[in-house]
Amino acid sequence: MAKPKDSKAGPVPARKPRARKPVSASRKTGTETVEAVAASEEASFALHSLQATFEADARYPAGDDELLAFYEQMLLIRRFEEKAGQLYGFGLIGGFCHLYIGQEAVAVGVQSALETDRDSVITGYRDHGHMLAYGIDPKVIMAELTGRESGISKGKGGSMHMFSVDHRFYGGHGIVGAQVPLGTGLAFAHKYRGDGGVCVAYFGDGAANQGQVYESFNMASLWKLPVLYVIENNQYAMGTAVRRSSAETHFYRRGTAFRIPGMDADGMDVLQVRRATDIALKHIRAGNGPVLLELNTYRYRGHSMSDPAKYRSREEVQEVREKHDPIEAVKAELLKRGVDEGKLKDMDKRVRATVAEAADFAESSPEPGEDELFTDVLVGSY
Repeated sequence: MAKPKDSKAGPVPARKPRARKPVSASRKTGTETVEAVAASEEASFALHSLQATFEADARYPAGDDELLAFYEQMLLIRRFEEKAGQLYGFGLIGGFCHLYIGQEAVAVGVQSALETDRDSVITGYRDHGHMLAYGIDPKVIMAELTGRESGISKGKGGSMHMFSVDHRFYGGHGIVGAQVPLGTGLAFAHKYRGDGGVCVAYFGDGAANQGQVYESFNMASLWKLPVLYVIENNQYAMGTAVRRSSAETHFYRRGTAFRIPGMDADGMDVLQVRRATDIALKHIRAGNGPVLLELNTYRYRGHSMSDPAKYRSREEVQEVREKHDPIEAVKAELLKRGVDEGKLKDMDKRVRATVAEAADFAESSPEPGEDELFTDVLVGSY
């Protein structure tokens, strides 16, 4: 190791910062100067004020039949998840089970705007609601929850790892935030194939603080990938309030450093969710790259069935149920439009019957054979 030189001459004077040299006007990209290109890019990004567009007309103009369809889908998710909670209590569902009760407007509002013949979806472990909103048979979802052979993943995925290539639904992922880079990869596949599809990658407020999320943002923006990042901000991640775990609690701003426009909408209002999604998808399909959509929602149950949720008060949950419930809000609007209340009650009966049938189907289905332990490990043979 070299010895330091003798410093008898006194202290070394502080180094002056070098002034940045102006970019020469002779440096050009095509017919424009570098400065002109930079100014143009800055102006174009500033003009991408999707939030302003959204706030100017924040609710999707659903007709009566379409709003009834939204109501039925949300009701199906609610009743399905309630039944799943019962089956878990009876010991028929093992492992983890993360219910979607309270967040129904997010899945229904977003998925109703997608083109199912070309768009793809990927999410985390709270995935039952997304699959139901995407039109996947409740029977095969319930069978998967109970670990049966007839389940959508042959009973081997359970609650957190559901998958359907036919529906372009790529999980159900148990590792928090891992679905974000995977969704970015799916978006790259859409762009590579030129199929016009968009990938919707859902993640939560807790996962939003993971480094892999920002690596994905950077790549998606750099390559202008067709991906809609949807943050389901249910306020508590696994069990810590947003304000205690995140320095920036306005998650839709998180993409600004990567030149990704953000939007913020009420995730308890299905018509707001649908409207925001439409605006985002229009922007993405025009070749402008990704959009970050924050949907503020609320889960009524704990993080999973094993979570007693003691980090919040019963009064807080009750207030949301009474004043902000997404299903009751749609019901009130339908009644205001003159839809017969008896029609809504009949719909609830049909939904309950569908869920009961799914539970019966699951309970009567056989468990997978031992040979299934060795299938689907690799895509091909090696």
